[in-house]
Amino acid sequence: MEIELKYSIGSSEIADAMWDDDEIKQMEENGSRSQEELSAIYFDTATFDLLKHDIAYRIRSEGNRVIATVKWNGKATGPLHTREELNINLGEGNHPKEPDPTVFAQSEIGGELLDIIGNKPLIGIMEVHVSRRKLRVDTNEAIAEIALDYGSIVTKNGTSPICEAEIELYSGKEESLVALGEHLSQKYGLEPETRSKFARGLALLDKI
Repeated sequence: MEIELKYSIGSSEIADAMWDDDEIKQMEENGSRSQEELSAIYFDTATFDLLKHDIAYRIRSEGNRVIATVKWNGKATGPLHTREELNINLGEGNHPKEPDPTVFAQSEIGGELLDIIGNKPLIGIMEVHVSRRKLRVDTNEAIAEIALDYGSIVTKNGTSPICEAEIELYSGKEESLVALGEHLSQKYGLEPETRSKFARGLALLDKI
């Protein structure tokens, strides 16, 4: 299960200040700081059959890697988001011209995915392009990744900007993750983001 906090950042200058924050650096794991370009396409049938079953299917380029992801059973309470997630590494290179959902066939959710899709073709319903700066921190009670994202959500109905922080729990206590998020939120005036990037794209498409 993926457990993370999402916050909207008021400006790129605030994001820069967070990136250079001495308090964060004191908790930072050596060698964990990195930057990467992420480019994702979300897929569904023309009649949004996956959405009707609360399933998101994404293929994302992460640097040289291409990762296929299925997410389901998503829930959000304020900035806290939880969901089930399965990732498959498709290797290096470009996005495949056509998504192949059979890569998930050996999993329970993969079988459900294939049953829902049936013989219907999958189409790209939105794109998400992000420049991500990330690092890992140890609060003594939890290990978490802080990611600062800047980019855009692109749909046929328009685009939405992204300037947000994600704080994902890797191990340890969820309470410590929440406490870290609340501290950074107060320090930098962050706003809880109750919607995922996918949900914000769906709103542009008038699907939620």
